[in-house]
Amino acid sequence: MRRPRTHETGSAADTTTAGGVRTTEPVSEDAEIISLYEAVRTPVPPARGVRRAGCLLVLCGLVLLPWLYVLATGLPDTATAAHWPVAWVGLDALQAVGLITTGLLATRRDRRHALAAAVTATLLVVDAWFDTTTAATGGDLASAVAMALCAELPLAVLCATLAARELGRGGPHTS
Repeated sequence: MRRPRTHETGSAADTTTAGGVRTTEPVSEDAEIISLYEAVRTPVPPARGVRRAGCLLVLCGLVLLPWLYVLATGLPDTATAAHWPVAWVGLDALQAVGLITTGLLATRRDRRHALAAAVTATLLVVDAWFDTTTAATGGDLASAVAMALCAELPLAVLCATLAARELGRGGPHTS
């Protein structure tokens, strides 16, 4: 005959009697799995600090909207950047680190690959955007579009898919 497991092993439920005494009742494995699933899937209201941070972020985003008009009407059509190579090498280096990190975490089945994948997808889309919008017409633009369509955007879709699948399963916070 099997002995019921104690609460420490996770196979029993704590209950409180009318007199306030805590007891432990055995729980079937199916009920335990359902209970764990519901606990993971039940939305938890955000902490007060998280709500404040969310409100601050929304406010910052709204303040940024008029700034877009200032940029669109005030920036010159061309500009010279003092550290142009550093900017592009830095962006590509971040992409390489993101791809390697995502790949290593995914091959190890580490759920944190979703976070790395989301960041990497973002970097790849940003790179494709800036490559195509800053390229000179002609061969440079054709090259930038080819890189965006054949490498950067497909990799971004792959990374976004990896992130979305993992987050759909409960994400890294449930491990």
